[in-house]
Amino acid sequence: MSKDVLLEIGTEEIPAHYMPSILAQIKELAATKFDEANISYGTVRSLGTPRRVALLIADVAEKQADVSSKNKGPSVKIAFDDQGKPTKAAMGFARGQKIAVEDLVIEDGYVYANVTKTGVETASLLPALLKEIVLSLSFPKSMIWGAQKDVHFVRPLRWLVSLFGSDVVPFEIAGVHAGNVSRGHRFLGTGDFTIPSMKDYEKTCEDHFLIVDPEKRKSLIVSGMEKLAEEKGGTIIMDDDLLEEVVFLVEYPTALCGTFDEEFLKLPEAAIITPMKDHQRYFPLRAKDGSLMNLFLTVRNGDDYHLETVQHGNERVLRARLDDAKFFFEEDKKHTLEDNVEKLKKIVFQDGLGTLYDKAKRLEKITTFLNHKLDLSLDDSKLERASLLAKADLASQMVMEFTELQGVMGKEYALIDGEDSAVAEAINEQYQPRFAGDILPQTDMGRVLCIADKFDTITGMFSCGFIPTGSQDPFALRRQTIGVLNILMDAGWNLNCSEVFSFILDLLGTDDAKKETVMAQLHEFFTLRLKNIFLDEAIDYHIVDCVLTGNSLNAAEAVTRAHALIDSDLMHQDELLQAFTRVGNMIKDATDTDVDESLFETAEEKALYDVDQKLSKEVAGAYAVYDYTSAVHTLSKGIEAINAFLDNVLVMHENPKVKQNRMNLLTLTFSLISPVGDIKKLS
Repeated sequence: MSKDVLLEIGTEEIPAHYMPSILAQIKELAATKFDEANISYGTVRSLGTPRRVALLIADVAEKQADVSSKNKGPSVKIAFDDQGKPTKAAMGFARGQKIAVEDLVIEDGYVYANVTKTGVETASLLPALLKEIVLSLSFPKSMIWGAQKDVHFVRPLRWLVSLFGSDVVPFEIAGVHAGNVSRGHRFLGTGDFTIPSMKDYEKTCEDHFLIVDPEKRKSLIVSGMEKLAEEKGGTIIMDDDLLEEVVFLVEYPTALCGTFDEEFLKLPEAAIITPMKDHQRYFPLRAKDGSLMNLFLTVRNGDDYHLETVQHGNERVLRARLDDAKFFFEEDKKHTLEDNVEKLKKIVFQDGLGTLYDKAKRLEKITTFLNHKLDLSLDDSKLERASLLAKADLASQMVMEFTELQGVMGKEYALIDGEDSAVAEAINEQYQPRFAGDILPQTDMGRVLCIADKFDTITGMFSCGFIPTGSQDPFALRRQTIGVLNILMDAGWNLNCSEVFSFILDLLGTDDAKKETVMAQLHEFFTLRLKNIFLDEAIDYHIVDCVLTGNSLNAAEAVTRAHALIDSDLMHQDELLQAFTRVGNMIKDATDTDVDESLFETAEEKALYDVDQKLSKEVAGAYAVYDYTSAVHTLSKGIEAINAFLDNVLVMHENPKVKQNRMNLLTLTFSLISPVGDIKKLS
């Protein structure tokens, strides 16, 4: 027999961006805890609104499953004396297993206890089990309360519903006792209401103006907004992150449409959309011709009663935000973007790294360095101009009010000032990607300025000791590093990141001893980020370790080699890997490939040397275009000569010159495959 379990945790409003994680977490916790308790169950669901987290577990067994185990005890020699009588060891083991000595079983020279633990009624286990689930939830930030200040939860608990079938599962947390009474919508509900069972949960909640299923709320929101957009002849500028946030801001959604004065459409589009989306949680609309409409969509937490009043209230709030934007925009236009550069001298970038002006001057040097290092043939003067103006919009009133517009307004103001369009676009692209899944810079000038800015920030922070640890990363250095690596790989730019670190540390005036330490830290940090990118792409970790070995840190080259290794199927070329691995183990870290033919004493030496000479010419062309398939085919021709040498030639010759020459020959041989990476990592 089975019953359903319902757990509802009622709280003050939970931050919307916490909810997806909480719902996933409680579902996983429930499955883990019930499995550990040997309680069988059917489906597990988690539902939630801003004021409640609900766990629904169907078909929960009414009794814990019996658990049988076979536990190993002492050896027979220890368990029984010469007369075959049980010793203290046997009796102690039996007592610990709660069985009679006579029930011990002898197998393979040891005694065993066959123990069956009889399951108990599920109802007796649920109070502690459900309480543990509630208290095991973790959050980015928690509140602490209770008589002993010992309860940690995202927001204060207000009620608990806990049912097994129709029976209340009693437990208490911080003075809140579990029962079968929930609370309705804060404004539309008629107060507290009783939940009969899990099966009645969603319907009962809906009767009290609560849509507890987030997916259903999302569907209602989207369909409601799409209907309004169609009526107005526009299309929604949809934002999935904003939609998810709105879903967890309301319990009973009703979509509505508002308007704003057309005069605000004269503002840059971003200056309109940002206050809408980031500040008011509104969805903008576009006309069929792609232009922005003076309309917005939002969602009310309630029904359509007096919807016009709610609409007008939202319109007033938005108008105030757009009035601010208009004022700041007009004030900013009274000055050129270049005028703001001087203001950057008074804005500290970071203690130890100077002002934003100092950063801009470093960017001038870093961008030109990258331009020549990558042989991009970009106009240095334009790069320097983009670098000088890169941070100028941070001193504008618009960006100081709406920080999300950094770079975006820089581009707008640059174009108004008549700056080169490539310079303006680079100012905007320097902050891309702004978030996970965001687009990468699309222009070469934008890419250069972007990675220069990120390289400068990351290297500078490391030089000051601000290295991310654990989950702490206040300067988002991990995100910026991933951005740099993705841009380099996307552009296919072969750049040794270590050379950039060195260049920037020299600009910062870092002494040699500290420079070496910081370089090593940066190399490790970037390598780990790159390794995670590769693993996320499901590249085998053996291949990842192979291509990321060495002092150079070239993301584009590493990803090319990784895919080339996959295409060549080198991991399954056992004979080839075995032969060259034997060579690698012999030479260890040797680098000398100068071979003297006059010191050869065996035919195997001569044969291997001739093969090396022939293969080195053939394989060079394949490596140049990362044709590892051809390279593997070519190198396979040397397997026989390698094995013949290793099987028949004594490397450790009594003559030091012959010994060294043979080591050099092996080093030369290994150099044929070393461009692949550390092949020893492939086995």
